[in-house]
Amino acid sequence: MDAIYTFFLVGGSLMALSILASRLSSMMGVPLLLIFLGLGMLAGEEGLLGVEFDDYTMAFTIGHLALAMILLDGGLRTRLKTFRVGFRPALSLATFGVFITSAIVGVISMWVFDLSLVQGLLVGAIVGSTDAAAVFSMLSGRGVNLNERVGATLEIESGTNDPMAIFLTLMLVELLVGDIGGIGETLLFFISQFGIGLVVGIGGGWLSAKLLRWLDLAPGLYAMLALALGFSVFGLTSVLGGSGFLAIYLAGLMIGNQPGRHLNFILPVHDGLAWLSQIGLFLVLGLLVTPSQLWDVALPAGLVALALIFVARPLAVLITIKPFFKFRWRETFFIAWVGLRGAVPIVLAIFPLIGGVENASLYFNVAFAVVLMSLLIQGGSLTFMARWLKVEVPVGTTPNRRGPLGIMPDNDFEMFVYVVENEDLEDVPIRLLRFPSGALISALFRNHVMLHPKGSTRLKLDDVICVIGRTEDLVALNRLFNGDAKLKQERAFFGTFTLDGEAQMQDIAQAYGLTLSPGEQDMTLAEFISLRVGGHPVVGDDVDWHGIHWVVSEMEGGNITRVGLRLY
Repeated sequence: MDAIYTFFLVGGSLMALSILASRLSSMMGVPLLLIFLGLGMLAGEEGLLGVEFDDYTMAFTIGHLALAMILLDGGLRTRLKTFRVGFRPALSLATFGVFITSAIVGVISMWVFDLSLVQGLLVGAIVGSTDAAAVFSMLSGRGVNLNERVGATLEIESGTNDPMAIFLTLMLVELLVGDIGGIGETLLFFISQFGIGLVVGIGGGWLSAKLLRWLDLAPGLYAMLALALGFSVFGLTSVLGGSGFLAIYLAGLMIGNQPGRHLNFILPVHDGLAWLSQIGLFLVLGLLVTPSQLWDVALPAGLVALALIFVARPLAVLITIKPFFKFRWRETFFIAWVGLRGAVPIVLAIFPLIGGVENASLYFNVAFAVVLMSLLIQGGSLTFMARWLKVEVPVGTTPNRRGPLGIMPDNDFEMFVYVVENEDLEDVPIRLLRFPSGALISALFRNHVMLHPKGSTRLKLDDVICVIGRTEDLVALNRLFNGDAKLKQERAFFGTFTLDGEAQMQDIAQAYGLTLSPGEQDMTLAEFISLRVGGHPVVGDDVDWHGIHWVVSEMEGGNITRVGLRLY
């Protein structure tokens, strides 16, 4: 009985410390997942608490459970519109990119550790895929707002590259223990991993989304039902021989892109569950490692990690996306840099231990060392690299809080809460504000006192305004309340002047004294910019033409609506 209480004490304390350590991460720039791993190691058998944990089967189960939860949440938050610019390059990276990365790292590992070719390739397969937990955590938690092309590619890649890594790892483990099947059986396993995962994930996710939208449940039950349905899709896919990780990500994608009131109750709960999964997973993996064994392979494993970061990943990105997709060099370099490794390689490293591969602990320790260096080097420099390579776009004003009113089943009205920070709004009567036609101010708070706003009410700085509107009103509302500092950032990035995307290039050329080629005479500005960037433009794309940077500042769907003019 005392062991149960001790488990609650140690487990609760570690979870609390992990959450409190998130403040250290934001202040010092240390990757949060690295802190979780470090706390697990400190609590382990050679750490301060001396907790002995070597149950690889339990760790494997916990890893699957946590990764499934993280991928479900990642799918819920991925918008289908991002597939317009990110799906094809992400799929290329998730398949051929993983294969190339694994092969290069495998050959280098064979030389560094004096292994056979198959043993070296197993090391490469284990660390060959990027990690959804690491990528989702870094992109959402570091205040980095990447342009849509880069952000979508990284997110979709990390959510879909597990099947290839699992296939390569299992194939090589079976080869080492002598249980490998024929070429036909291996090929069938590869096809089933992707095919069954794709079919069951999309089909099960679509049915789950329709069910969640149709049912009328207590608010707290929507998130639990979404979780249960996601795990069911994961389990069914795995039983049928497909990739459960791919299926649950796609199921989350289908659920998250089905509009309805259910999402208002699902997303906040799943955000907490995803964080719980990340913390629990990395703590368990930290407990599992033995630091003294890790130290024994530190130098050669460090060489493998450096080769992965500076050679294998960049080459894989250059080969698989640069010749075939319209990525600029700085975007390509950033995608190459953010090949973050996390929990997935460590979980995959448990396969050799369970499968009875000779010297299996080597694979686990090497994978752990590679993950540590990846999080430290790549994760720690993510913000700097995003700004240096100019793949970041400014974050404008957004509501401090927002929430649905629960009146409409679809396209519901929401309450948006803004704080007046824009000095241009100081002392402006409310009746002069250019509000969207469907939005109105429902309340105004000044010095913690609620006022009843009228047309003659003049705004003051730090006023808190509650606006009722719909999602489509957000662009206009955000522009209206854009704070002075954020407005200056936007103008520095997009330019002081903006033009409508439908403006005719003939008129622009005449107004600015520019020269057009014959084929550009009848184009709109939006068509001209789209042609220059090679199709699929995103906010932040810029074209240097006649000494002026023409920067895409607003888009609606796949169409450019506003273009900024930056003169430097």
